[in-house]
Amino acid sequence: MKGIDDLVKEAMEYKEKGLKEKEIATELSLSVDTVSWLLTRNVKDEKPPVDVRIGWRSIGVYGHRIGFLANLFSDIILEELDKMEFDIDTVVGIAINGIPLATLISESLGKELAIYRPREKDRRGGGGTLSSNYSSVDGKRVVIIDDVISTGETMQGAITDLEDKGAEPILCVVTVNKNSRDEVVGVPLRGLVRAQLLG
Repeated sequence: MKGIDDLVKEAMEYKEKGLKEKEIATELSLSVDTVSWLLTRNVKDEKPPVDVRIGWRSIGVYGHRIGFLANLFSDIILEELDKMEFDIDTVVGIAINGIPLATLISESLGKELAIYRPREKDRRGGGGTLSSNYSSVDGKRVVIIDDVISTGETMQGAITDLEDKGAEPILCVVTVNKNSRDEVVGVPLRGLVRAQLLG
Protein backbone atom coordinates (compact mmCIF):
# COMPACT_ATOMS: atom_id res chain seq x y z
CA MET A 1 0.00 0.00 0.00
CA LYS A 2 1.33 3.42 -0.92
CA GLY A 3 2.11 5.96 1.77
CA ILE A 4 1.32 9.67 1.67
CA ASP A 5 4.74 10.60 0.24
CA ASP A 6 4.26 8.10 -2.61
CA LEU A 7 0.80 9.51 -3.33
CA VAL A 8 2.13 13.08 -3.37
CA LYS A 9 4.84 12.05 -5.82
CA GLU A 10 2.39 10.18 -8.04
CA ALA A 11 -0.12 13.07 -7.99
CA MET A 12 2.64 15.55 -8.90
CA GLU A 13 3.78 13.34 -11.78
CA TYR A 14 0.24 13.26 -13.17
CA LYS A 15 -0.06 17.03 -12.77
CA GLU A 16 3.22 17.53 -14.65
CA LYS A 17 1.79 15.38 -17.47
CA GLY A 18 -1.10 17.85 -17.73
CA LEU A 19 -3.86 15.95 -15.92
CA LYS A 20 -6.43 17.99 -14.02
CA GLU A 21 -7.32 17.24 -10.39
CA LYS A 22 -10.45 15.26 -11.34
CA GLU A 23 -8.43 13.12 -13.75
CA ILE A 24 -5.74 12.57 -11.11
CA ALA A 25 -8.44 11.59 -8.62
CA THR A 26 -9.72 9.02 -11.10
CA GLU A 27 -6.24 7.60 -11.69
CA LEU A 28 -5.49 7.36 -7.95
CA SER A 29 -9.02 6.32 -6.89
CA LEU A 30 -9.16 9.21 -4.42
CA SER A 31 -11.56 12.10 -3.95
CA VAL A 32 -10.83 15.40 -5.66
CA ASP A 33 -10.48 17.01 -2.20
CA THR A 34 -7.74 14.53 -1.27
CA VAL A 35 -5.89 15.11 -4.56
CA SER A 36 -6.11 18.87 -4.03
CA TRP A 37 -4.65 18.40 -0.56
CA LEU A 38 -1.83 16.22 -1.93
CA LEU A 39 -0.94 18.80 -4.58
CA THR A 40 -1.23 22.07 -2.67
CA ARG A 41 -0.73 21.64 1.04
CA ASN A 42 2.16 20.88 3.34
CA VAL A 43 1.19 17.28 4.01
CA LYS A 44 3.47 16.99 7.02
CA ASP A 45 1.65 19.78 8.91
CA GLU A 46 -1.99 19.23 7.99
CA LYS A 47 -4.33 16.29 8.37
CA PRO A 48 -5.60 14.88 5.08
CA PRO A 49 -9.31 14.87 4.23
CA VAL A 50 -11.07 11.69 5.31
CA ASP A 51 -10.81 9.34 2.36
CA VAL A 52 -10.32 5.69 1.43
CA ARG A 53 -8.02 4.81 -1.46
CA ILE A 54 -9.30 1.99 -3.61
CA GLY A 55 -6.73 0.06 -5.59
CA TRP A 56 -8.21 -2.32 -8.11
CA ARG A 57 -5.21 -2.96 -10.35
CA SER A 58 -5.26 -6.69 -9.54
CA ILE A 59 -8.68 -6.80 -11.24
CA GLY A 60 -8.06 -4.23 -13.98
CA VAL A 61 -4.87 -5.77 -15.31
CA TYR A 62 -6.67 -8.74 -16.93
CA GLY A 63 -9.77 -8.59 -19.12
CA HIS A 64 -11.19 -11.86 -17.82
CA ARG A 65 -11.11 -10.49 -14.25
CA ILE A 66 -13.04 -7.42 -15.38
CA GLY A 67 -15.43 -9.90 -17.00
CA PHE A 68 -16.00 -11.65 -13.68
CA LEU A 69 -16.73 -8.27 -12.08
CA ALA A 70 -19.07 -7.36 -14.95
CA ASN A 71 -21.00 -10.61 -14.34
CA LEU A 72 -21.55 -9.56 -10.72
CA PHE A 73 -22.75 -6.15 -11.88
CA SER A 74 -25.10 -7.77 -14.40
CA ASP A 75 -26.59 -10.00 -11.71
CA ILE A 76 -27.18 -7.03 -9.39
CA ILE A 77 -28.68 -4.97 -12.20
CA LEU A 78 -31.11 -7.76 -13.11
CA GLU A 79 -32.07 -8.17 -9.43
CA GLU A 80 -32.74 -4.44 -9.03
CA LEU A 81 -34.65 -4.14 -12.30
CA ASP A 82 -36.82 -7.11 -11.29
CA LYS A 83 -37.65 -5.39 -7.96
CA MET A 84 -38.46 -2.13 -9.76
CA GLU A 85 -40.38 -3.92 -12.51
CA PHE A 86 -38.38 -1.97 -15.09
CA ASP A 87 -36.16 -2.83 -18.00
CA ILE A 88 -33.39 -0.75 -19.50
CA ASP A 89 -32.34 0.05 -23.03
CA THR A 90 -28.78 1.24 -22.52
CA VAL A 91 -25.76 0.76 -20.25
CA VAL A 92 -23.80 3.99 -19.74
CA GLY A 93 -20.13 3.76 -18.74
CA ILE A 94 -18.50 6.76 -17.06
CA ALA A 95 -15.00 7.37 -18.40
CA ILE A 96 -12.48 6.10 -17.74
CA ASN A 97 -12.86 3.19 -15.32
CA GLY A 98 -16.56 2.61 -15.95
CA ILE A 99 -16.01 1.95 -19.67
CA PRO A 100 -14.61 -1.60 -19.61
CA LEU A 101 -17.25 -2.69 -17.09
CA ALA A 102 -20.11 -1.07 -19.02
CA THR A 103 -18.92 -2.65 -22.27
CA LEU A 104 -19.00 -6.16 -20.82
CA ILE A 105 -22.27 -5.53 -18.94
CA SER A 106 -23.94 -4.32 -22.13
CA GLU A 107 -22.78 -7.49 -23.86
CA SER A 108 -24.00 -9.68 -21.00
CA LEU A 109 -27.42 -8.02 -20.85
CA GLY A 110 -27.79 -7.60 -24.61
CA LYS A 111 -28.29 -3.84 -24.25
CA GLU A 112 -26.91 -0.80 -26.07
CA LEU A 113 -23.73 0.91 -24.84
CA ALA A 114 -23.20 4.64 -24.27
CA ILE A 115 -20.07 6.37 -22.98
CA TYR A 116 -20.13 9.48 -20.78
CA ARG A 117 -17.07 11.67 -20.25
CA PRO A 118 -17.29 13.97 -17.21
CA ARG A 119 -15.62 17.33 -17.42
CA GLU A 120 -13.49 18.90 -14.68
CA LYS A 121 -15.37 22.18 -14.85
CA ASP A 122 -18.97 22.26 -13.62
CA ARG A 123 -18.78 18.78 -12.01
CA ARG A 124 -21.83 19.34 -9.85
CA GLY A 125 -24.09 20.59 -12.59
CA GLY A 126 -23.00 18.28 -15.34
CA GLY A 127 -21.19 19.63 -18.35
CA GLY A 128 -19.81 16.31 -19.54
CA THR A 129 -20.34 14.78 -22.95
CA LEU A 130 -21.75 11.61 -24.44
CA SER A 131 -19.58 10.05 -27.13
CA SER A 132 -21.24 10.13 -30.55
CA ASN A 133 -19.50 6.86 -31.45
CA TYR A 134 -21.87 4.92 -29.19
CA SER A 135 -25.60 4.69 -28.54
CA SER A 136 -27.83 7.72 -28.22
CA VAL A 137 -29.73 7.91 -24.94
CA ASP A 138 -32.70 10.00 -26.05
CA GLY A 139 -35.93 8.41 -24.86
CA LYS A 140 -34.13 5.48 -23.27
CA ARG A 141 -34.00 4.02 -19.77
CA VAL A 142 -30.38 3.72 -18.67
CA VAL A 143 -28.21 2.19 -15.97
CA ILE A 144 -25.03 4.12 -15.14
CA ILE A 145 -21.76 2.29 -14.36
CA ASP A 146 -18.63 3.61 -12.64
CA ASP A 147 -15.83 2.19 -10.52
CA VAL A 148 -15.98 4.30 -7.34
CA ILE A 149 -18.37 6.89 -5.94
CA SER A 150 -16.95 9.29 -3.36
CA THR A 151 -18.76 12.62 -3.13
CA GLY A 152 -21.23 11.68 -5.84
CA GLU A 153 -20.46 14.77 -7.93
CA THR A 154 -19.46 12.85 -11.05
CA MET A 155 -22.53 10.60 -10.86
CA GLN A 156 -24.79 13.58 -10.19
CA GLY A 157 -23.33 15.37 -13.22
CA ALA A 158 -23.86 12.28 -15.36
CA ILE A 159 -27.49 11.98 -14.26
CA THR A 160 -28.12 15.66 -15.01
CA ASP A 161 -26.52 15.44 -18.45
CA LEU A 162 -28.29 12.18 -19.32
CA GLU A 163 -31.66 13.64 -18.35
CA ASP A 164 -30.87 16.73 -20.44
CA LYS A 165 -30.28 14.36 -23.40
CA GLY A 166 -33.71 12.76 -22.90
CA ALA A 167 -32.63 9.67 -20.94
CA GLU A 168 -34.32 8.24 -17.87
CA PRO A 169 -31.65 7.04 -15.41
CA ILE A 170 -33.07 4.02 -13.57
CA LEU A 171 -30.07 2.78 -11.55
CA CYS A 172 -26.43 3.59 -10.74
CA VAL A 173 -24.02 0.73 -9.99
CA VAL A 174 -20.42 1.08 -8.79
CA THR A 175 -17.68 -1.25 -7.64
CA VAL A 176 -17.09 0.67 -4.40
CA ASN A 177 -19.44 3.10 -2.65
CA LYS A 178 -17.28 5.28 -0.38
CA ASN A 179 -20.25 6.92 1.37
CA SER A 180 -23.53 5.95 2.98
CA ARG A 181 -25.76 6.97 0.07
CA ASP A 182 -28.36 4.63 -1.39
CA GLU A 183 -29.35 7.09 -4.12
CA VAL A 184 -27.99 10.00 -6.15
CA VAL A 185 -30.50 12.77 -6.90
CA GLY A 186 -33.34 10.27 -6.58
CA VAL A 187 -31.74 7.49 -8.67
CA PRO A 188 -31.06 4.27 -6.71
CA LEU A 189 -27.37 3.48 -6.12
CA ARG A 190 -25.90 0.02 -5.60
CA GLY A 191 -22.26 -0.75 -4.85
CA LEU A 192 -20.62 -4.15 -4.82
CA VAL A 193 -18.70 -2.97 -1.76
CA ARG A 194 -19.45 -0.15 0.67
CA ALA A 195 -16.37 1.32 2.35
CA GLN A 196 -17.13 3.39 5.45
CA LEU A 197 -14.88 4.94 8.07
CA LEU A 198 -16.05 4.25 11.60
CA GLY A 199 -15.36 6.33 14.67
